[in-house]
Amino acid sequence: MVTQARTRAFVPSDHAFAFANDWPAGPAVTVPLLIGSIGIGNAARGLCGGMVFAALDYWHAGVVPPAGRPDQGTPLFRFLVRRLVTSWRVPAGVARYYRWMWRCDADLARRTILGQWPAVRASLETGEPTALGVVTVASPNPLLLGANHQVLAYGYSIAGTEVTVRVYDPNRGPDDSIWIRFRADGHAFSHNLGLERPVRGFFLTRYAPARPPTVITTQPPRGPREAGTPSC
Repeated sequence: MVTQARTRAFVPSDHAFAFANDWPAGPAVTVPLLIGSIGIGNAARGLCGGMVFAALDYWHAGVVPPAGRPDQGTPLFRFLVRRLVTSWRVPAGVARYYRWMWRCDADLARRTILGQWPAVRASLETGEPTALGVVTVASPNPLLLGANHQVLAYGYSIAGTEVTVRVYDPNRGPDDSIWIRFRADGHAFSHNLGLERPVRGFFLTRYAPARPPTVITTQPPRGPREAGTPSC
C-alpha cells in the first residue's frame, strides 16, 4: 500500500527559483563604513537557506519568483541574503546544527524519524511546505557547519516502511524529482540532492513569512502561516 500527500500547490517547477544555488565569489553582505565599505561572507559558498525561505515567501504571497539570477547588490540578492541570515536563527539554530553534527548516525536517525518526521508529516498534510535543516556532517569541527544544507519539503509518499520526502533543493533548481528517503525502522537515509555528502538526518526549521520584493501577482495572496533553520 502506498500513502501519498502533497501540499495544495507548491511544486518546484512552478514555485521555486528558476536558477540553482550557484553564485560567483563575492561578499554576501557589504557593510558601509565612513571611509568605504567592507564585505562579509562569500556568496560562492551558497545561499540555500535564503532561497528556501524566499521561495516560501513568494508562495505565501501568491507571487511567481523572478526567473533571472540576481546580481549582487540588487534588491532580490539582498533579500536572499537577509532570509539566509534569518534561517540561521543565531545562536540557537547554529547550535542545533552543531549538536547534531557530533551525534552518531543511529542517534540522528532516531531523532529524525521519531522526533522530527511526525511534525513534518503533519505540516505537509495541512498543505504547508516545510523548511528542513539537513545535517550532512559528522564532526565536532565548527568550521564545517557551512557544509550542512537546507531544503523545502512539499510532499511525501510511504510504501511499506519506506518514506520518500519530496523536496525543493536550491542546489538542483526547479526540479520536481528530488527526494530524501528513509525507512521507518531506522535504516540509513538516501537522497538525490545536489550534495556529495550523505544525509544523516533532518529537522523542522522555524519559519515565518516575509514580504518579498514586488513581482507580478498570479494567484490570491495566502495568509501568513507558521511552518516549520542554518547552513550554506
